[in-house]
Amino acid sequence: MKISKYILAVVMLSLFFASCDKDGDMLYLSSPDGGVLKATATDVVLSNELKNTLVLSFAWTQSELQVSNDSMSAPKVLQTTLQASISKNFTGTVVGSSESSLSKAYTGSELNALAKSLGLMAGEATPVYFRLSVKTGNNMDPVYSNIEKVNITPYTIDMTVGYILDSKQAKTGITLCSPNADGVYKGFVGAASWFNFYLLEGNGTMWGNDGVDGTPFLCSSQSTQWKCWYPGQKGCYYTIMDTKNREWSALYIPKLSVSGDLKGDMTFDEDSDRWTYDFTAVQAGDVTFKISGTGAQYNVKTGTDDKSAVSTPVGFGGTSGNVTFGTSASDITVNVPKAGKYSLTLDLKNPKSWTCSVKTPDHSQGQINKYLYVSGADDAISGSWTFDHFLTLYNEDNQTYAGIMTVSSKYGYKFYTTKDDWDSSYGTDNSGTAASGSLKSGGGNIPAPEPGLYLLNVDMKKLTYNVATVSTVSVAGFNTSGDQGGNWTLVDMLPTAVSGVYSATVTLAGTCKWGAKIYINGSYDSYFGGSDGALVYKGDGLEASKGAGTYTLTVDLKNLTYTMK
Repeated sequence: MKISKYILAVVMLSLFFASCDKDGDMLYLSSPDGGVLKATATDVVLSNELKNTLVLSFAWTQSELQVSNDSMSAPKVLQTTLQASISKNFTGTVVGSSESSLSKAYTGSELNALAKSLGLMAGEATPVYFRLSVKTGNNMDPVYSNIEKVNITPYTIDMTVGYILDSKQAKTGITLCSPNADGVYKGFVGAASWFNFYLLEGNGTMWGNDGVDGTPFLCSSQSTQWKCWYPGQKGCYYTIMDTKNREWSALYIPKLSVSGDLKGDMTFDEDSDRWTYDFTAVQAGDVTFKISGTGAQYNVKTGTDDKSAVSTPVGFGGTSGNVTFGTSASDITVNVPKAGKYSLTLDLKNPKSWTCSVKTPDHSQGQINKYLYVSGADDAISGSWTFDHFLTLYNEDNQTYAGIMTVSSKYGYKFYTTKDDWDSSYGTDNSGTAASGSLKSGGGNIPAPEPGLYLLNVDMKKLTYNVATVSTVSVAGFNTSGDQGGNWTLVDMLPTAVSGVYSATVTLAGTCKWGAKIYINGSYDSYFGGSDGALVYKGDGLEASKGAGTYTLTVDLKNLTYTMK
């Protein structure tokens, strides 16, 4: 047994308070053991998505100190530190953490912080060496465990960008900018009326409302947070989210005008965050103008009350490639290459770089919305009107939408062309029933049928709707061959315990000519096709290339997915 005479004094002090069998006994304490260290991984690639995930763990063994007298216990004086370094010899920067157990686990954010403190470059794999340092006192020399090498690839935490998320915490493509990375984010947002949102920082911190009634412009990062929400005015908002002071503000800009060489009112497109003004140039050359307006400031003092909003002058200046924003306007100059028709475009999409330019006007029809949202159809279940359910576009030329959903409504429902925009509603013209009828913009609530599972079909060109109870779900088309097809006999699918989910066992003789389709209520005119696990109303046949065998086909008609195993 190795003897550590230099800690004899420590032992003797501990024995001062204990009785001894014989005065003058000499006691000895074993030397500490560095232990055996093991890592769970040799290569770790970090990302923001893994920030809360356990990505690396260490475990180790360690012998307890022993006293030469078996009747006595050793004092608990071991000091164990898990050390990390980019040097195998542990020279230079060494980061250590004091440990009291026999294991250590790192989340993605914790390991990324460790990598940053060691000076690792983001996106580059760098060897990091780990070992245990074990000693019995502050002035004692440590002993070490074996060394474990882990290649770590850290990621950059960009605190200059804040991401606007929707009510489901999905990215919207809208960002705010904090140039000094100081937690104050600014930028323009094209918002629908009462648009709900969160703000996500680069380090993963989520900001929302403070969760207290009557304080819409106070924010919090706690788990008790609510969604933030804009006022009832739809359009352009200059938004400041101040996480340091835990508040935000929204400056609503209903109108901008140009003056100088150009004169007139601009038009705002909330999807692209652009203001435009169409004009005709009689000749080539520079055009100088000012852009100004009057906004309504909403903040912690005003709340979302329109009457309390503070009237605030706004104006743009700077250069065409670097537009500035403030309370007054200054001259901006752009060059017109030749005589003709142009659109003056103030682009506010990128919060790090606002620009102003002239472009050939594009008056082509915008893209048709992929979804038609249904709100109120399940308020007897959810307790409120939401934008959680939607119908999917299946014929762009005819602008027709379809979908299957559970309807259980207290007051009827409406369709909405834009998510979270209550002003985009289409309701009944008061001539329809729960089964069918005509729509009009801003119409009344559509009568709800009895609670149940329904297929909804909407024609936005003809402005009509049809609602059918889903009574049976069938599959046909497997084992088809030749140009004339083959076996199109309908086979009933059985409902599962989950509403809208149906299953059937199918046996294939081989690949199919057309693939299978899912038919509703035994009608060959009402079906879903699809591919790659996604269902499409009136789409092509699914799983045409599946080989011979027996499979379980499961379809989720509400979420438009399927599996075949």
